[in-house]
Amino acid sequence: MRQSKRLLGAVSAFALIAMSSTPALAVGTTAGDTITNSVTVSYQVGNDPNTTQSVTDSDTFTVDRVIDVNVNLTSVSPVTVAPGQTQAVLAFDVTNLSNDVVDLDLSTVLTGGTAANIENITIYADLDGDGVLDQAEIDAGPITFLDEVAADDGAGSETIKVLVVADITTDAVNSDTFDIVLIADAHEAGAAGLGVEINANNGDANTAGVDTVLADGSGTAEEGVAGGDHSDLGSFSVSGALVTVVKSSRIVSDPVNGTTNPKAIPGAVIEYCIAVTNGAGAADATAVSVNDDLPGDVTFTVGSGIFLGTATVDSSGATPVATCSGGTDEEGGDATFTAGGANGAGVINGTLADIPASTTSSVYFEVTIN
Repeated sequence: MRQSKRLLGAVSAFALIAMSSTPALAVGTTAGDTITNSVTVSYQVGNDPNTTQSVTDSDTFTVDRVIDVNVNLTSVSPVTVAPGQTQAVLAFDVTNLSNDVVDLDLSTVLTGGTAANIENITIYADLDGDGVLDQAEIDAGPITFLDEVAADDGAGSETIKVLVVADITTDAVNSDTFDIVLIADAHEAGAAGLGVEINANNGDANTAGVDTVLADGSGTAEEGVAGGDHSDLGSFSVSGALVTVVKSSRIVSDPVNGTTNPKAIPGAVIEYCIAVTNGAGAADATAVSVNDDLPGDVTFTVGSGIFLGTATVDSSGATPVATCSGGTDEEGGDATFTAGGANGAGVINGTLADIPASTTSSVYFEVTIN
């Protein structure tokens, strides 16, 4: 078509030019597709319609490959966890924004927190997309890469949901934080298993074939700009229970003075108050139970009552003092007396309801000095 180009250069400025073409490169245009642009030029000689003629030419090029990967945390971060919790979950979306099918190599890096206090960091496919690790996903097993992730065509198949799962050890304490980065790195698709890592020829001269351009941004410091990989960070924050206990006694009465300025003499009635407090900002303390092995110098009168209530703790002095109140007599139910014990005077057991942060619950009862 070189002759037509020369003819075009000789056409009068009044010649009519008509062009038809396919659209320019758009998001989602597949790598390897060819785009052809055709032009038609019609002209006359001396404004004589009988001399109308036309010349054409076209240009074709091959769409190159742009590799663009995105990792996005979808969990609300930080995710609150407790010491000893297993299979804590961070949910991510991994999206292939490339105009070609790719494999995506997946890896994690612990960038913050004490490594000894978090274990078994693994990745699972979120098969049902609910952001929760289910039995079906556990049965399917951990994954290390995503195979044949579709090119970006807006249909949604280019986004795969994954879960980063970890166990928090019992050594973790309240306010500990663990930062985990998930990295997805683009590899060649089309072969069994994970293909080779994709490299770019951004700076090379354009060829007639399919060139590769790495266009991904940088999500975290764990991966570089335009390296064919992308990452995002999620965090676990430990919220443990901060349980303290204060045990106090007060003299209720004695056989000489009654309730007026009673003294701790044989026959005196003593109230034991056990105050259990969960500190501010802590996680709920659950399955709270109290076990009190009575000293051998006192006697608990079965049927006298074991109360589960509230309490206040006065810490202004050298020794904190607890004062119990309220509640109900739970003897024989959530509170029991069992004969024996290490001292032979019996054991008081009380089962308390869950104790939220900044809350104090109590067990209190009376004994008599032998």
